[in-house]
Amino acid sequence: MSENKEPQVEETLNEENEVIADVEEGAEVKEESVEEPAAEEPLDEVEQLKLQLEESKKEYMFLMAEFDNFRKRTIKEKADIIRNATEKAMKDILPIVDDFERGLTAMAETSDAESVKEGMNLIYNKFIKYLEQNGVKAIESNGADFDTELHEAIAMIPAVDDSQKGKVIDTVTKGYTINDKVIRHSKVAVAQ
Repeated sequence: MSENKEPQVEETLNEENEVIADVEEGAEVKEESVEEPAAEEPLDEVEQLKLQLEESKKEYMFLMAEFDNFRKRTIKEKADIIRNATEKAMKDILPIVDDFERGLTAMAETSDAESVKEGMNLIYNKFIKYLEQNGVKAIESNGADFDTELHEAIAMIPAVDDSQKGKVIDTVTKGYTINDKVIRHSKVAVAQ
């Protein structure tokens, strides 16, 4: 029986050694599998970062192209607006030009100065009304204090009394504003 026990012990020891060897190999395999993802993980991170960089570059290029198109489109629109800005104003002036042409024709055919004068006053009033509708107003200067924002002094006249000093005596050329912005200064004579 002792002989039987020895081969069994040896077999048991061999089996245990194989199990231990298997366990150690399994542990090594597990360690290797743990190390491999760690080694692959930085590579995966690098690849992911490269992909993100490529996506960012594509998005950046798309946005730059879109912005460039927007810039070109707005420049073209501004140019069109500037080029066509006066279209409405000129279109609305045409009826006044027609009235002038009819007045000139009527003036050539008639010798009645009073009717010509009346026609010219009607056309003038129509034109002034058109200007007012578009925000253009005449600057009233006579008797007002001289203001360099509104007036341009072209002559200095001696004042009759001290109350007239610095006041506008005469308006040579009317000035105009459009929406409270001076578009032409009044040319005036100022008392000194």
